[in-house]
Amino acid sequence: MGLEMVGLLVHTPTLNHLLSLTWSELKSGMERASLRNHRPEQDAKLTTAFAIDAEANLLDWMDEQTAGDDTPVAEALSKLSEGAEGLLHLMHWASPGLWEVWEGRAFLYLENATGEDADDIEDLYTESTWSEAKARLHGIAEDEYSQRVVMDWMERRKALGETLDEAMDPKIVPTFEAHTRAAKALVHVINRAMNEEALELIIGREHLEATKWGHGAWNLSTFLQSQ
Repeated sequence: MGLEMVGLLVHTPTLNHLLSLTWSELKSGMERASLRNHRPEQDAKLTTAFAIDAEANLLDWMDEQTAGDDTPVAEALSKLSEGAEGLLHLMHWASPGLWEVWEGRAFLYLENATGEDADDIEDLYTESTWSEAKARLHGIAEDEYSQRVVMDWMERRKALGETLDEAMDPKIVPTFEAHTRAAKALVHVINRAMNEEALELIIGREHLEATKWGHGAWNLSTFLQSQ
């Protein structure tokens, strides 16, 4: 189905704590799992990562870098050529969960969220698209939006001459269920980001260069330059 679009919730107090550590403190804390009490509670409605996996990914990246043990992490990341990648690993560790969908399906969710058709996949990653999606989905009931998405999906299938008879296509029910879950999760992740001051929603794409994740002050490259 191709690449996945990702909406990563980041708990900013946790991220700031990690950035305030020295390089050696961060590495030791990840190796010994002694920082886990700082990690936010994982959200059952979203895709989550085990702490041990997030720690392993970060440590693998750190092993490939050269930084002074006493250097503050924020300073080290701002000077490393791959600093944005390291920051993204920190954000994953500091995340209560993420929303992810196949890019091909993202049109369905975001066009219904914004009320506008997207010309191409790149339009779905823009700050303006997500600002509109947040404004329209903030406060909406998950069921209301998921029903809208499912009805649109059905209409699109009809327009393409595709069947909606599960007896003829056994994938109908699983696809219906997947759209329902993803639509509800999108509303959930946006409402958490909008309602909780400690959370930021970082938009990116699987395998996308880390410097291009996020918007505005929370674009990873911009964020590092401000450190």
